Amino acid sequence: MAFNKKERDIFKDELNNIRNAGIFKDERIICTPQDSEIKVEFPAGAEKKSLINMCSNNYLGLSSHPEVVKAAIKGLENRGYGMSSVRFICGTQDIHKELENMLTEFLGTEDTILFPSCMDANAGVFEAILNEQDVMISDRLVHASIVDGIRLCKAQTDTYKHSNMNHLEKKLQLHSDKRLKVIITDGIFSMDGDMAKLDEIVGLAEKYNALVFVDDSHASGFIGKTGKGTHEFCNVLGKIDIITTTLGKALGGASGGCVSGRAEIVEICRQKARPYLFSNTIPPVVVSAAIKVLEIISKNTDRKDKLEKSTEFWRNGLNEAGFIVKDGESPIVPIMLFNAKLSQDFAQDLYNEGIYAIGFFFPVVAKGQARIRTQLSASHEKPQLERALDAFIKIGKKYDILKKTKEEIIEIYGL
Repeated sequence: MAFNKKERDIFKDELNNIRNAGIFKDERIICTPQDSEIKVEFPAGAEKKSLINMCSNNYLGLSSHPEVVKAAIKGLENRGYGMSSVRFICGTQDIHKELENMLTEFLGTEDTILFPSCMDANAGVFEAILNEQDVMISDRLVHASIVDGIRLCKAQTDTYKHSNMNHLEKKLQLHSDKRLKVIITDGIFSMDGDMAKLDEIVGLAEKYNALVFVDDSHASGFIGKTGKGTHEFCNVLGKIDIITTTLGKALGGASGGCVSGRAEIVEICRQKARPYLFSNTIPPVVVSAAIKVLEIISKNTDRKDKLEKSTEFWRNGLNEAGFIVKDGESPIVPIMLFNAKLSQDFAQDLYNEGIYAIGFFFPVVAKGQARIRTQLSASHEKPQLERALDAFIKIGKKYDILKKTKEEIIEIYGL
């Protein structure tokens, strides 16, 4: 069908409505490597500006680490640019198996299978291992990629209230007749920064004979005593049946993901998971860099320890200033603003003050839950965090939201 004026106007009107509501998502162009300080061009064609980056998943500061970059170059030279194929045809190299084995050892599981991304891992695993006789019971705040994976599966679906163990137990009782029951949760919830109660979840899984699935993308590498993730933090190592995680955040920041867990489940994914069977494998350059990342973080916990100290400083500073901050154990620190346009305006003012942070609002978060989500990195130095905190406080005063309750902010700005 021709894309004529009528059809074009439909889409233009929708875009104009988004702009008029003050929630249009402009992309800011980063002109340097990912780091705690970046140069940004915004809007397009404007003069580049140096900003402190408070909105990155680069938790361990390894995205542009010299050793990681060197390993990527070596991988490019020794194994080529790309595989031009899927894994089971001619897309598996020795380094893919090496990385899978390293991830298995690091995560403390039985086996691991790589996917092009964690989104692909979440899209593939449920359909591969479950059928109409089974049920998936998910936390209501699981990541969107998990929701998409659940939709692709023929198993029955149900949910439990966020981190509500009493509600989860009722759902497990309700579905006691199912062949397989899978409890599905994030390890760290990416928008709120809080952690799943994995010890209690595992306890319920053992009581009601259920499997446990955890997406640990926002924890792998830096949560727990040695950085293995939320299952280490919650003392349930070896008790999580399925872990999905990403290489695109703390573990190098490029791309790629995996399913790690019970050997039989991983093998079924090799045989049946569609994103694995029909997508090109992770390129050698990424695999080589990820191997180096695991080598670095396995030597010591220095980066993880620094990240924890920076997170404590940042959380304390925001709380003392009077912001409404979501509680949590992670370096994801959301500042609640509730109003979508306010989150956009606040982010723009931060930009003008030399701070890079993005406003989040519906549909990324629920309506009335708009926020600035800040994320700490091991690459942040204390003077940078002090500058960022000063900027947040200055803008908080401008909008008169410091030491205000949620109800008071909503009264001023609405939902």
